[in-house]
Amino acid sequence: MSGLLHVAPDVSDALARGNAVVALETAFVAHGFPGGEGGRVALEAERRVRLAGAVPATVGVIDGVVKVGLDEAELARFSESPEARKVGPRDLSACVVQGALGATTVGGTLAACRLAGIHTFATGGLGGVHRGFAQLPDVSADLGELSRSPVLVVCSGVKSLLDVPATAELLESLAVPVLGWQTDELPLFYAPGGGPGVSARVETAAETARLAWAHWELGRESAVVLARPELDGLDGAWVESLVESALADAEAAGIRGQAVTPFVLSRLHEASGGRTLTVNHELIAGNAALAAEVAAELARKE
Repeated sequence: MSGLLHVAPDVSDALARGNAVVALETAFVAHGFPGGEGGRVALEAERRVRLAGAVPATVGVIDGVVKVGLDEAELARFSESPEARKVGPRDLSACVVQGALGATTVGGTLAACRLAGIHTFATGGLGGVHRGFAQLPDVSADLGELSRSPVLVVCSGVKSLLDVPATAELLESLAVPVLGWQTDELPLFYAPGGGPGVSARVETAAETARLAWAHWELGRESAVVLARPELDGLDGAWVESLVESALADAEAAGIRGQAVTPFVLSRLHEASGGRTLTVNHELIAGNAALAAEVAAELARKE
């Protein structure tokens, strides 16, 4: 990789030994939480991964290098620096060459997973088809990376501000399995249910690993999505009303593209009195723990 990729020693050692590794993103660290809270959430996610017996590999771009596995000081840079860029797969090269601090999205992190050989990744919510697509076509690069990354992605569904049914349809078109963790329907991020039906329901980490392994052994090169509902989530109808109001504010302010998600998240946190912030924290940590369990099962199969 000519020095463009650096895998931390503990991550490299775990991969070489065939042990469980879970990738984590940094976009939520820099842009998903206010006042440095993202750094605390990231540390908790890493703690939950270790507690379940896996090695965390948080991804970000620092000083001209895509780093897979960050120390605490490096994580702090993402939560404390207002200059951190939101980096999707198209932005990795520019961020590296320009020496910028780059917080990787789901898509950007998946690209790094392919480079490093990591097959399990935990996040909060997926990007997808934005609302109002017919008027202004906008589809997250997350979906393109999901279609070509053999990675098990644990999440709590698609981000609530998006067109969830349309995203589910596109994932089907891209042949990306969407598994429901002990549920038959896709969770709606803050809400534990109410989304479209999943392609298959799974009950255990071992079953999930077997299904993902079979998917790849059968020649499929796409990701496998595991959607875990946050059981202590919020009422879906109430969250939807907050989302619609926040999106209207974004439209009125002329906010477009990558800036929409952090704007809407901030408005949701304010309007809910911090309740969405709490749920967001809990679901990220819970997804990380489940990803570590599945990673351990995948490691046993490999």
